[in-house]
Amino acid sequence: MGFARACSVALVGVEGVVVEVQADLEAGVAAFTLVGLPDKSLVESRDRVRAAVVNSGAEWPQKKLTVGLSPASVPKGGSGFDLAVACAVLGAAERIDPASVADVVMIGELGLDGRVRPVRGVLPAVLAAAEAGYRQVVVPEQTAGEAALVPGVSVLGVRSLRQLIAVLCDEPVPDERQAHDEGRPDTMLAGLMVPGAGIGTGLARGAGQGDGHLPDLADVAGQERPRMALEVAAAGGHHLLLSGPPGAGKTMLAERLPAILPELTRKESLEVTAVHSVAGILPPGEPLVSRPPYCAPHHSATMQSLVGGGNGLPRPGAVSLAHRGILFLDEAPEFSVRALDALRQPLESGHVVVARSAGVVRLPARFLMALAANPCPCGRHSLSGAGCECPPSAVRRYQARLSGPLLDRVDLRVLVDPVRREDLLGQGGRGESTAAVAARVRQARARAAERLAGTAWSTNSEVPGHELRTRLVAAPGALMEAERDMERGLLTARGLDRVLRVAWTVADLRGADCPDASDVAVALELRTGIPRGALTNAGTRS
Repeated sequence: MGFARACSVALVGVEGVVVEVQADLEAGVAAFTLVGLPDKSLVESRDRVRAAVVNSGAEWPQKKLTVGLSPASVPKGGSGFDLAVACAVLGAAERIDPASVADVVMIGELGLDGRVRPVRGVLPAVLAAAEAGYRQVVVPEQTAGEAALVPGVSVLGVRSLRQLIAVLCDEPVPDERQAHDEGRPDTMLAGLMVPGAGIGTGLARGAGQGDGHLPDLADVAGQERPRMALEVAAAGGHHLLLSGPPGAGKTMLAERLPAILPELTRKESLEVTAVHSVAGILPPGEPLVSRPPYCAPHHSATMQSLVGGGNGLPRPGAVSLAHRGILFLDEAPEFSVRALDALRQPLESGHVVVARSAGVVRLPARFLMALAANPCPCGRHSLSGAGCECPPSAVRRYQARLSGPLLDRVDLRVLVDPVRREDLLGQGGRGESTAAVAARVRQARARAAERLAGTAWSTNSEVPGHELRTRLVAAPGALMEAERDMERGLLTARGLDRVLRVAWTVADLRGADCPDASDVAVALELRTGIPRGALTNAGTRS
């Protein structure tokens, strides 16, 4: 009788659980039994592993073989267990030393020819292994760079099972050159990029996504107020609503928002990379995402595609794919009401908990939401003399698709007016470039980070209202106008907290130590849309 064990990782959402793969050989009729709550793709590993072992030059044991995946209560799926199953079987058959694989975490799919194919979710799997105390990891060669992002872990990237056997047995390692033709895509990478897995998502253009013209804020004609709202949103991480007629530049402005956001910190990069790796949208050759992601789903997206779902355990949705980045909902009133209202909980908590019959998954979802909306179905309701034919009831129904509780969570609500002729023809002067605005945003973020050092928050939009009213207080008398708006019913308690957060961001942008009455007035005007003269004077302040 022979026994051996190796380790792998089961992913539940973007969190991993270390799984012990045990192989037991007994005398009897040759059979291969796999137990431990595997799904169909994992059950099929019996045939893949047998063919890979034989084609790698090793002998398949002709005995009763039982492979157990422990803990048995955790659902397991995918082909990433193949490598651990093969090594456990070879250890039980004494082809390799069982002690050499007992405490090694192995992640990878096996082809029938013995080649090791990459799988999704390597980074969160290695992070889980490191947290569990494992220090040696074997992964496919293509994902070795992704696994190496985890500190304190020794990573071995292999091309084939034959190579791994040679390393474990201290034998000469075969070269195993890549067989794909030059100039043609590597078929081994097919498992990393899943078509349709990214719902209109990806890294912001300019973040290693190839050459070409990058969208610049200088291309936007006029629109001083929306441009300022864009800068405040980026500096403080505040949610933004751009409303106005078609052709005013709402989408154009939102597409330029990712470029003025600062680069992700190391911790944020690992979080974003883990989500993208699990979702199958991590670009090959770019193991670490350094720029905020940008996700823009179509308005026909379902609630499950936004918050997460799918067969079996839920998979990341658009809110998770936009984690630490931007979720842009163009034509927001055209989204289903259920889908929009499903965003309310992650907007507050920064994560989404999806419960299905197969299990409960907690997915990260701290994003900056940008909405773009027309004033009515035809889009001409706010234009004088434009001939809007929508009846008042249709206008009310259309605007009510953005519910009050959802809008209460949006810090900045800006009307985007039609572009003036002199601005469009260049007579009004060229606006500031993305580089100039991004520099101010970085400085404001640095001031906020210094003020919030030692806390769990990094941007003003994350600070709880209690802290804003007790520890991080505004200048004396600064809140008088906001308090009057709250008494008149123009602001809720949540709205007052969000006005305070925006006021801190406005103060950071001008380099002040704390917000004063003029900063609060700017925040109120950006939230309520009621002209107070604050935005006109904001550009002249130091």
